[in-house]
Amino acid sequence: MAEQTPQVAVAQAEPLADTVSTANSKRKAEEQLTKEMVEQQQTEQSAPSTEQQPTEQTTTTTDNAQEPQVQQQQEDGTPKISKNQLKRLRRQAAHEQFRQERKEKRKEKRHQQQAKKRALKEAVVAEAQAAGQDPEEALKKLCKEPWVAHPVPVAFIIDCDFEEYMRDNEIVSLSSQIVRSYSQNRRAKYQAQLLISSWKGKLKDRFVSVLNNAHLNWKGGVKCVEGDFMQAAEIAKGMMEEADVKEGMIDLIKPSGNGGLSLPEPEPEAEETVEGAEGGDAAAAPKPKPEEEAEDVNQSIVYLSAESDYTLDKLEANTCYVIGGLVDRNREKGLCYGRAKAAKVRTAKLPIGEYMAMQSRYVLTTNQVVEIMAKWLECGDWGEAFLTVIPKRKGGTLKAESSCGTPAADNGEDDEEEEEENGAEEANGEAAATHVTDQTTEQAQDVQMSG
Repeated sequence: MAEQTPQVAVAQAEPLADTVSTANSKRKAEEQLTKEMVEQQQTEQSAPSTEQQPTEQTTTTTDNAQEPQVQQQQEDGTPKISKNQLKRLRRQAAHEQFRQERKEKRKEKRHQQQAKKRALKEAVVAEAQAAGQDPEEALKKLCKEPWVAHPVPVAFIIDCDFEEYMRDNEIVSLSSQIVRSYSQNRRAKYQAQLLISSWKGKLKDRFVSVLNNAHLNWKGGVKCVEGDFMQAAEIAKGMMEEADVKEGMIDLIKPSGNGGLSLPEPEPEAEETVEGAEGGDAAAAPKPKPEEEAEDVNQSIVYLSAESDYTLDKLEANTCYVIGGLVDRNREKGLCYGRAKAAKVRTAKLPIGEYMAMQSRYVLTTNQVVEIMAKWLECGDWGEAFLTVIPKRKGGTLKAESSCGTPAADNGEDDEEEEEENGAEEANGEAAATHVTDQTTEQAQDVQMSG
């Protein structure tokens, strides 16, 4: 290995030194903030008790020594700050203190990326000139075609009428999933009409207050409806009848004879066995016969539910696909299916079991279901859509041969906590659209190199 020059060694050591210095400064600042906050709390708490107990000794800053005094002050009627509250205040103070530093780092990173793009552009121009080619033509080859919205006459409805079944943190998670659903549908090759029904309660309040009405900047076929999913479906039908949407018809979604749904074939009665009620003996028990749809069922609405006997084979034009906006960590079962049966609409489940072999539960978030269906509109292959969207940590792999009768995704429930900060960043519709529409020559090449 060749020896490094002093300049190279210094250049490599500088970033490490900066990192160590920054970490040390943050640690010292946090320690100082903690010390000041503890001293302030001790001062406030010891003031009213000084007259009553003049001989009481001042406690130290350690948690074990502070505990008796905090408890004593609570008995005297003075407010108490718990350890968790103290930690939260410390984190908030540190976050505010280093806000300017983070801003400077983002600015520096942005300047580095711009310098990298300029250097790349100059290299491409120099290479083209050396080869006797037109530099402008060489730069055009690096530029992707500009992104253009292609709306299609298909509607995705997120039913948010499950607030009574969710905790506050789960409502926060649902709001992030809705934001991601809009962002993913907006960036897709073909955009479905997206509607959020039951737009009210804590969910709406969060978008208005915490997210600063960012949903008002959303573009394309997006609507928030206060009524239930049936009222949202009526609005969606009008949206799909608009001229620019009807012109977006593609061969993949042209209507078929079965409405895009299929029933599993009945299995022989002797193949399924269950344990007897007494003695553990195995007794033959056939699977229940798939339930046929009623004659008065609404054919233009399909509610996605894991309990459905029908499997979604394809998306069809002029059809509303309802996704249950429910984040409950699998506490509630059958809510979406029961709601669909009461409203007399069709039900179906995604064909995950037919295409994927999973090492964990078939549970997807709301935005993952939207992304899977948006991906299917682009490629027409459920296997590719599942493999692209389902997280790698679930260990999903494509099956060599399709098989029926396996569990499907519980599309109305959540499997993990979404990051609130990332959801808030994506909430601004202008930013989500700009990320797609404003791909210049330099940006496209930068994406290719970084990928």
